[in-house]
Parts: sequence; C-alpha cells; structure tokens
Amino acid sequence: MQAFLKFFVAFFGAVCVLIGITHIILGPSAIPGAIAVNATLDSEDRFYATLFVGFGAALVWCSRNLHERSRPFFWLLVVFFAGGVARLVSMSQAGLPHPLFQVLTVVELALPIGLWLLHRRAVRAA
Repeated sequence: MQAFLKFFVAFFGAVCVLIGITHIILGPSAIPGAIAVNATLDSEDRFYATLFVGFGAALVWCSRNLHERSRPFFWLLVVFFAGGVARLVSMSQAGLPHPLFQVLTVVELALPIGLWLLHRRAVRAA
C-alpha cells in the first residue's frame, strides 16, 4: 500500500504541475466553458497557476518520503480540500459551473480525505 500511495501522490502532484503549466501557457482559454476575459482576469489565472505548479511540486516532494513529510503533506491536503470548499462558495453565489468543475468539486472534497486515511493506514502498517 505504501508504494501505491507514494506513486499516487507523485502522480497527483505531477498532474497539478501540468494543469498549472497549461494555464500559464494558454491562460483562461484552458478552462472548459470559459469565455473571453479581460487582462486582469487573464493575469490572475496565470498568477494562480504558478501557485498550483508549486502546490504540485510540493506534493511530488512529499511523495518521496511521506512518513517524514507527513505534516506538510497533511497541510497540502487541507489546502486542496479548502479549494473544494471555495468552489461550493462560488456555486452558492454564482450558480453551477461547467459540469467538469462540478465533478472536480467532489474530487477536491473527497480525495484529500481519502489520501489522508490511506496515509494513516500505511503509517500504522509500517
């Protein structure tokens, strides 16, 4: 289980890095269902994309030794979960987004909990 968790967290981090790089290169046009935006929103999307690259890189770093890096891994999962909560706030204030983002909301709320539970189980088994 430890090997699977290590692989999955590294994969998850790499996907976050790729998503961030895609947004840096393509800007908001990388967002399904997006419309043309002004320069301010374009700038914001690309800025936050760099933070997502850093988030993904931090997950990859944690994956190399989840036992020793348990605390930063936990806080990265909290941040990811908070992103799902932020989507719920958006839905309550602006309405439902593209269906992909509705699915991603579920993933962003469930994945961190599932990963932390798997991590705790792997730590107990080791």
